Amino acid sequence: MAPGEQALIIGPRETMANKGVHLVVKGRVTGVFFRASAQREARRLGITGWVKNRNDGAVEIRAEGEEDAIKEIIGWAQHGPSAARVDSVDVRWKSYTGEFFDFRIEQ
Repeated sequence: MAPGEQALIIGPRETMANKGVHLVVKGRVTGVFFRASAQREARRLGITGWVKNRNDGAVEIRAEGEEDAIKEIIGWAQHGPSAARVDSVDVRWKSYTGEFFDFRIEQ
């Protein structure tokens, strides 16, 4: 390191590649094991956050993890489990907060 430069200290859960995302998945996505399938996929990818059904029939996902894993869960959400019919996915990138410790199904 050159004189006058500062080192960037990054904690174990805070790497430059960690990202957050908020998804709203619309279509036939309730009653088709979408939440359980999303949880299984997120855990496989090492993603933390939550998934829940919304009152309007959509499924909402809040996820954090490595950027590549987040891109994979977004891709997965485009089709969901085999019984689902996904019409649209609203993707909103969020700052990584590190507030989640696992991936849960919320009520």
